[in-house]
Amino acid sequence: MSHLNFCYWMKSKSLILLEKILRLMAEAVLARHKPKIIGITGSVGKTSTKAAVFAVLSSKFNVRENQKNYNNEIGIPLTIIGAGSGGRNIFKWIWIFIKWLFALINPKYPEILILELGVDRPDDMKYFMSFIRPMMGIVTNISSSHIEYFKTVDNIAKEKRILIESLASDGFAILNGDDEKAVTMSQNTKAQVVTFGQVGNPVIGASGIIYNYEKDIPIGISFKLNYDGKNIPIRLRNILAAHQVYAALAAVSAGIIFKMNLVEIASALELLRSPAGRMNLLEGSKDSFVIDDTYNASPVSTIAALDVLGELKAKRKIAVLGDMLELGNQSEHGHRDVARKIFSTKVDMFIAVGSRMKRAVEELVSLGFPGSNVMHFDDPEQASEKIAKMIVSGDFILVKGSQGMRMEKIVEKLLKNTSDAENLLCRQSREWRRKPFKKP
Repeated sequence: MSHLNFCYWMKSKSLILLEKILRLMAEAVLARHKPKIIGITGSVGKTSTKAAVFAVLSSKFNVRENQKNYNNEIGIPLTIIGAGSGGRNIFKWIWIFIKWLFALINPKYPEILILELGVDRPDDMKYFMSFIRPMMGIVTNISSSHIEYFKTVDNIAKEKRILIESLASDGFAILNGDDEKAVTMSQNTKAQVVTFGQVGNPVIGASGIIYNYEKDIPIGISFKLNYDGKNIPIRLRNILAAHQVYAALAAVSAGIIFKMNLVEIASALELLRSPAGRMNLLEGSKDSFVIDDTYNASPVSTIAALDVLGELKAKRKIAVLGDMLELGNQSEHGHRDVARKIFSTKVDMFIAVGSRMKRAVEELVSLGFPGSNVMHFDDPEQASEKIAKMIVSGDFILVKGSQGMRMEKIVEKLLKNTSDAENLLCRQSREWRRKPFKKP
């Protein structure tokens, strides 16, 4: 075994040992305090749904949610313990151990844990369910995100379904009623099923979605909540994307299950804000506006973001899209689908970033989109310099791409006040900012 391979082997063994230790620590905390656990899974929209559920339940209960990207084998136990990552610092890990001891001794602990469950590879959900016992499982939707590791969408659905299968008979399965594969999961659970959506007759429904404006600037959306024969107006003052109504409906479902009344739920949702990098409208330079959706990307979420751009009133609409990763053999098809959406939504200019987005450029030009309104760049740094020079007053610029494309670097360059980046954008930790962009 070479020295390099030995180092990788040692690192892998250390990581596995760390996961086992953290899991045992988390199990001890759960056994001591017995909090009610809400597990959230899905291909897109998990973090927005987690934020909405937290906004509703935290208005009345002592609630904890996982922070940052703590949704994996290490992040979930750390959330349960109530600690951040120790990274490579031994003293920080010692402090985590002390916090764990305190969590066991201290009688005060959150009544509810809201856990976003990141399922990127086969057996991830099985692992989570081996040590956490959710009383509520929420499925946002099922699509091709991470299909590179699952090969088919059906395999993705099967893995995420384990959450719903694990619920006890006195639990609750909250399913997106507009997603066929999510609804099908109702056949695989003993729990009470609650559906939410905008089509048909879900238990929790939404209708009449409208954009609200103030001086031609969007200031949120409104819709009618339909539940138990009642129609309640809901205003999401700080939410730009109509597709985030699904997150709000999941949160309404959770609130109702926890015996909150609709007025309390509506008041909590009015204060809801999207997490960093998830369809946030930011002030750009030269009196422009940037729609920051840079946390991650898949064909489904990118098409949804383009829908929002298409609906908004703007002098000029620019789509700046980076490669969508982890699509496996669906990559070319997914990027061409996005191009067709750009064409149908009447976007004025398309700026592609990354080698995979070349397929979208090819498709868009073949459809008759003016080649003079299309640009391609290899990396976000090149793109940001050009875009910053070309934007004008009144432009609405959608920026989106997979994590590895570092599209937040473009948003930072376009901000009215670049000093606000640390508070507004995703991936602003020292560790992330130090990482140079590497072509995936």
